[in-house]
Amino acid sequence: MSVHRFAFPTPIHFGPGARKLVAEHLKAQGVKRPLIVTDRGIAPLPLLAAFIAALPGLEVGVYAEIWGNPVKSQVDAGVVAYKAHGADAVIGFGGGAALDVAKAIALMATHPGDILEYAWDHPQARPIEHDLPWFIALPTTAGTGSEVGRSSVVSDDTTHIKKIVFSPKLLAKAVFADPELTLDLPPHITAATGMDALTHNVESYLSPTYHPLCDGIALEGVRIAGKALRRAVHQPHDLQARSDMLMASMMGAIAFQKDLGAVHSCAHALSTVADLHHGLANGIMIDHVMRFNLLSAVAKMAELVHVVGAGVPGALPEAHAEAFIDWLAALKKDLAIPLRLSAYDAKRPVTKADIAALVDVAVNDICHQTNPRPCTREDFERIFAEAM
Repeated sequence: MSVHRFAFPTPIHFGPGARKLVAEHLKAQGVKRPLIVTDRGIAPLPLLAAFIAALPGLEVGVYAEIWGNPVKSQVDAGVVAYKAHGADAVIGFGGGAALDVAKAIALMATHPGDILEYAWDHPQARPIEHDLPWFIALPTTAGTGSEVGRSSVVSDDTTHIKKIVFSPKLLAKAVFADPELTLDLPPHITAATGMDALTHNVESYLSPTYHPLCDGIALEGVRIAGKALRRAVHQPHDLQARSDMLMASMMGAIAFQKDLGAVHSCAHALSTVADLHHGLANGIMIDHVMRFNLLSAVAKMAELVHVVGAGVPGALPEAHAEAFIDWLAALKKDLAIPLRLSAYDAKRPVTKADIAALVDVAVNDICHQTNPRPCTREDFERIFAEAM
């Protein structure tokens, strides 16, 4: 028997109003000059102004130059802002991009070199040797679960290739998961980020890596998201649905320390080649990859359809597994997630001419190494072709 190591160390304050506990928490740590790291979309909203107003006695700085998929230059500018403010802590306030950049800023505030030199696959990866500034996270979307993650995903500005910096030192010292911060998300963002959360849970459960703790969390995360996602999209001020999706998002991020699968390799390729939103890319690709996985994951996919309540009584496991794929396709349609890449209406459409470039990125992406069915270059070619 092998020895397995498990860790779930992040303190989480969860529920409506959790954000109101931040000032007391920071003062108890001796923090005086925190830097809020957020994105351009949140910066002008009353949401941020109200949060800052609830931090009396603290000299608060704001860095809000984050947009799209996070890139190295955003981290570099954030480190400059951190030092110019004389900051002693970082508050990540936003979606996955803002939280990933916040972690990277905290890292580079006390370490030399370039953020991409700390990526796990860099040929001379730098060690994370020093303590990071006090870092807390407040998610405003329910998707990546970055608030409870120990990694930061940052792309090269030129190549757009995603690089992953991974270390327990990147974990937030505390998470304040307040579903009230997600109430005003527009439906299309709720849908895309929600599909991201669902994908994390599904792929973690299907990963062949041994981790029963994560299996249980992922399966329950699918159950919660399966019941709440439609309500969160169509009834955006349903606080229970928002709470459930925020929980499912964190559960997916905790579970995927067990690793992910080929959906994420496809999504990373789509973000790199066509700059697709990560959650939307997962949403478009998930049922196509699940069909590829079907014969290698019948029992687990049959269990997934059971937890979302879409199975056929008395059916064989293969039929149950097929029903899960059908459920995913129906969910996408209900959420206005494009069923295929060709249906994605964008300034930069994805076409068959992109398949070669997409495959180049996907096959070199680490996530598919724990897909339940091995993926070759030819397999990715077929998956992308069928998803067009």
